Amino acid sequence: MTVTEPAEPDLPDELTVASPADADLHDGTVHYGLAVTDLDLSDSEAAGAEIDQCRYTRVKLGGVRLRRGTIRDAVFDRCDLANLRAREASMFRTRLTGCRMTGLSFLAGVIRDVTFSGSRIDLASFSNTKFSAVVFTECRLDQANFGDANLSGARFINCDLTGAQFSGATLAGTRFTGCDLTGISGITSMRGAIITSSDALALARIFADALGIKIEDDPA
Repeated sequence: MTVTEPAEPDLPDELTVASPADADLHDGTVHYGLAVTDLDLSDSEAAGAEIDQCRYTRVKLGGVRLRRGTIRDAVFDRCDLANLRAREASMFRTRLTGCRMTGLSFLAGVIRDVTFSGSRIDLASFSNTKFSAVVFTECRLDQANFGDANLSGARFINCDLTGAQFSGATLAGTRFTGCDLTGISGITSMRGAIITSSDALALARIFADALGIKIEDDPA
């Protein structure tokens, strides 16, 4: 099966250094070609906001509430997005590296051509979101909720998915490589997923528990 790599963000060679006023988030905001660094935008609220060809570095976006927003061709480096709330939002050609996203909520949205790497995304929710050409690499996703999401275009590489929820999700074609899948829920939704042999051993016990099968060690 062909693996589709996420398209890279398309950023101009030069970005405009954003002042606090330039970076402010509110209804109908359009941020274009901005370099936003070391600003605190926590707890902002915006409907229909657009972020296009921007770079965010060490920006605090915790508790931000976005409704029907669009993020396109963006880079987030070491940003704090903990408890950010996004509904019916879209994220395209975006890279997030070393970010804190504990408790993030991205519901009923679209995530396409996006790379998450080295980030903490525990207790996050991506319910009812469609993923296409998305890669999670070395991320903490313990107790994340992917309920009813379409993950057929997602890959998870060396991620901690302990206790993650997949009930009702579509995982046909989803790839798991070197991940911790201990205690995941919604095991019947794994139909069609692609896993490595080492991950399959961990899943065997989860399947056994779901079917009420007791596994004993071989006698000495």
